[in-house]
Amino acid sequence: MRKQVLFIQGAGNKHKPFGSGKLIAYLQEQLGSNYQVLAPDMPDPDHPKYLAWRDQIEQELGKLDADALLIGHSLGGSMLLKYLAEGTYHRPIAGLFLVAVPYWGKQDWELEYAVPDDFASHLPLIRQLFLYHSRSDEEVPFSSLRRYQEQLPQATVRVLDGKEHSFTEGLPLLVQDIKRL
Repeated sequence: MRKQVLFIQGAGNKHKPFGSGKLIAYLQEQLGSNYQVLAPDMPDPDHPKYLAWRDQIEQELGKLDADALLIGHSLGGSMLLKYLAEGTYHRPIAGLFLVAVPYWGKQDWELEYAVPDDFASHLPLIRQLFLYHSRSDEEVPFSSLRRYQEQLPQATVRVLDGKEHSFTEGLPLLVQDIKRL
Protein backbone atom coordinates (compact mmCIF):
# COMPACT_ATOMS: atom_id res chain seq x y z
CA MET A 1 0.00 0.00 0.00
CA ARG A 2 1.32 3.42 -0.95
CA LYS A 3 2.05 5.88 1.83
CA GLN A 4 0.00 9.03 1.62
CA VAL A 5 1.68 12.42 1.81
CA LEU A 6 -0.54 15.49 2.11
CA PHE A 7 1.22 18.67 0.97
CA ILE A 8 -0.29 22.03 1.95
CA GLN A 9 1.10 24.70 -0.36
CA GLY A 10 2.34 28.15 0.52
CA ALA A 11 0.47 31.34 -0.33
CA GLY A 12 0.11 32.29 -3.96
CA ASN A 13 -0.55 30.24 -7.06
CA LYS A 14 1.50 27.06 -6.69
CA HIS A 15 2.10 26.96 -10.45
CA LYS A 16 3.88 30.33 -10.54
CA PRO A 17 7.70 30.25 -10.78
CA PHE A 18 8.23 30.56 -7.03
CA GLY A 19 5.08 28.76 -5.89
CA SER A 20 5.07 25.40 -4.16
CA GLY A 21 4.46 23.51 -7.42
CA LYS A 22 8.10 22.77 -8.23
CA LEU A 23 8.71 21.39 -4.74
CA ILE A 24 5.59 19.25 -5.06
CA ALA A 25 6.73 17.91 -8.45
CA TYR A 26 10.20 17.21 -7.04
CA LEU A 27 8.70 15.22 -4.16
CA GLN A 28 6.45 13.23 -6.48
CA GLU A 29 9.43 12.35 -8.65
CA GLN A 30 11.88 11.57 -5.85
CA LEU A 31 9.49 9.63 -3.61
CA GLY A 32 8.37 7.42 -6.47
CA SER A 33 5.53 4.93 -6.69
CA ASN A 34 5.64 3.92 -3.00
CA TYR A 35 4.13 7.29 -2.10
CA GLN A 36 1.01 9.14 -3.13
CA VAL A 37 1.66 12.90 -2.90
CA LEU A 38 -1.62 14.73 -2.55
CA ALA A 39 -1.40 18.48 -3.12
CA PRO A 40 -4.87 20.00 -3.28
CA ASP A 41 -5.39 23.50 -4.60
CA MET A 42 -6.08 25.70 -1.62
CA PRO A 43 -8.87 28.30 -1.70
CA ASP A 44 -7.93 31.70 -3.14
CA PRO A 45 -4.18 31.26 -2.55
CA ASP A 46 -3.39 34.83 -3.59
CA HIS A 47 -5.62 36.10 -0.75
CA PRO A 48 -5.50 33.26 1.81
CA LYS A 49 -8.04 33.27 4.63
CA TYR A 50 -7.57 30.94 7.56
CA LEU A 51 -11.17 29.71 7.81
CA ALA A 52 -11.32 28.70 4.14
CA TRP A 53 -7.94 26.96 4.34
CA ARG A 54 -8.88 25.29 7.64
CA ASP A 55 -12.01 23.83 6.08
CA GLN A 56 -10.03 22.55 3.08
CA ILE A 57 -7.33 21.04 5.33
CA GLU A 58 -9.99 19.33 7.44
CA GLN A 59 -11.63 17.92 4.33
CA GLU A 60 -8.31 16.64 2.95
CA LEU A 61 -7.28 15.07 6.27
CA GLY A 62 -10.61 13.25 6.36
CA LYS A 63 -9.67 11.44 3.12
CA LEU A 64 -6.36 10.10 4.45
CA ASP A 65 -5.48 6.72 5.85
CA ALA A 66 -4.20 6.49 9.39
CA ASP A 67 -0.58 7.52 9.95
CA ALA A 68 -0.33 9.78 6.94
CA LEU A 69 2.59 12.13 6.39
CA LEU A 70 1.86 15.86 6.36
CA ILE A 71 3.95 18.61 4.79
CA GLY A 72 3.29 22.31 5.23
CA HIS A 73 5.23 24.78 3.09
CA SER A 74 5.52 28.41 4.21
CA LEU A 75 2.05 29.84 4.93
CA GLY A 76 0.58 26.38 4.31
CA GLY A 77 2.61 25.13 7.26
CA SER A 78 1.22 27.94 9.41
CA MET A 79 -2.32 27.04 8.41
CA LEU A 80 -1.76 23.32 8.97
CA LEU A 81 -0.15 23.84 12.37
CA LYS A 82 -2.89 26.21 13.52
CA TYR A 83 -5.55 23.72 12.44
CA LEU A 84 -3.83 20.86 14.30
CA ALA A 85 -3.46 23.07 17.40
CA GLU A 86 -7.23 23.60 17.53
CA GLY A 87 -7.39 20.10 18.99
CA THR A 88 -10.15 18.75 16.76
CA TYR A 89 -7.96 16.31 14.81
CA HIS A 90 -7.26 13.22 16.90
CA ARG A 91 -5.65 10.69 14.56
CA PRO A 92 -1.94 9.99 15.01
CA ILE A 93 0.36 11.59 12.47
CA ALA A 94 3.34 9.51 11.34
CA GLY A 95 5.33 12.54 10.26
CA LEU A 96 4.85 16.30 10.16
CA PHE A 97 7.30 18.24 8.01
CA LEU A 98 7.25 22.03 8.24
CA VAL A 99 9.24 23.81 5.53
CA ALA A 100 10.12 27.53 5.80
CA VAL A 101 7.11 28.25 8.02
CA PRO A 102 6.62 31.78 9.36
CA TYR A 103 5.98 32.26 13.06
CA TRP A 104 3.32 34.94 13.16
CA GLY A 105 3.26 37.62 15.81
CA LYS A 106 0.30 39.22 17.49
CA GLN A 107 -0.14 42.24 15.24
CA ASP A 108 -3.71 42.74 14.05
CA TRP A 109 -3.15 41.57 10.48
CA GLU A 110 -1.18 38.52 11.60
CA LEU A 111 -3.65 37.24 14.19
CA GLU A 112 -5.51 35.26 11.56
CA TYR A 113 -2.46 33.04 11.00
CA ALA A 114 -0.91 33.02 14.48
CA VAL A 115 -0.95 29.89 16.60
CA PRO A 116 -1.96 30.28 20.26
CA ASP A 117 0.87 30.62 22.76
CA ASP A 118 0.21 27.11 24.10
CA PHE A 119 -0.33 25.52 20.67
CA ALA A 120 2.15 22.68 21.21
CA SER A 121 0.09 21.24 24.08
CA HIS A 122 -2.96 20.88 21.82
CA LEU A 123 -1.35 19.02 18.93
CA PRO A 124 -2.36 15.41 18.21
CA LEU A 125 0.18 12.63 18.53
CA ILE A 126 2.95 13.32 16.01
CA ARG A 127 5.46 10.48 15.86
CA GLN A 128 8.14 12.43 13.97
CA LEU A 129 8.31 16.19 13.58
CA PHE A 130 10.77 18.00 11.32
CA LEU A 131 11.49 21.70 10.82
CA TYR A 132 13.38 22.93 7.73
CA HIS A 133 14.57 26.50 7.22
CA SER A 134 17.26 28.22 5.21
CA ARG A 135 19.63 30.31 7.27
CA SER A 136 19.22 33.29 4.91
CA ASP A 137 15.63 32.73 3.74
CA GLU A 138 14.59 35.97 2.01
CA GLU A 139 10.84 35.44 2.58
CA VAL A 140 10.56 34.15 6.14
CA PRO A 141 13.07 35.24 8.78
CA PHE A 142 15.30 32.58 10.33
CA SER A 143 14.01 33.68 13.73
CA SER A 144 10.74 31.89 12.88
CA LEU A 145 12.59 28.57 13.02
CA ARG A 146 14.01 29.43 16.44
CA ARG A 147 10.54 30.30 17.77
CA TYR A 148 9.14 26.96 16.62
CA GLN A 149 12.19 25.17 17.96
CA GLU A 150 11.50 26.64 21.42
CA GLN A 151 7.86 25.50 21.32
CA LEU A 152 8.56 22.10 19.74
CA PRO A 153 11.74 20.80 21.41
CA GLN A 154 11.01 17.26 20.18
CA ALA A 155 11.40 18.37 16.56
CA THR A 156 14.33 17.41 14.40
CA VAL A 157 15.66 20.71 13.08
CA ARG A 158 17.23 20.98 9.63
CA VAL A 159 19.10 24.26 9.20
CA LEU A 160 19.90 24.74 5.54
CA ASP A 161 22.65 26.91 4.13
CA GLY A 162 21.64 29.50 1.58
CA LYS A 163 18.59 31.67 1.05
CA GLU A 164 16.12 29.23 -0.48
CA HIS A 165 12.45 29.57 0.43
CA SER A 166 10.53 27.94 -2.41
CA PHE A 167 12.99 25.07 -2.95
CA THR A 168 12.36 25.13 -6.70
CA GLU A 169 15.31 22.79 -7.20
CA GLY A 170 14.06 20.41 -4.52
CA LEU A 171 14.86 19.59 -0.93
CA PRO A 172 16.83 16.31 -0.72
CA LEU A 173 16.86 16.26 3.10
CA LEU A 174 13.06 16.26 3.13
CA VAL A 175 12.96 13.27 0.78
CA GLN A 176 15.54 11.41 2.91
CA ASP A 177 13.61 12.08 6.10
CA ILE A 178 10.32 10.93 4.57
CA LYS A 179 11.88 7.71 3.27
CA ARG A 180 13.40 6.95 6.69
CA LEU A 181 9.96 6.82 8.35
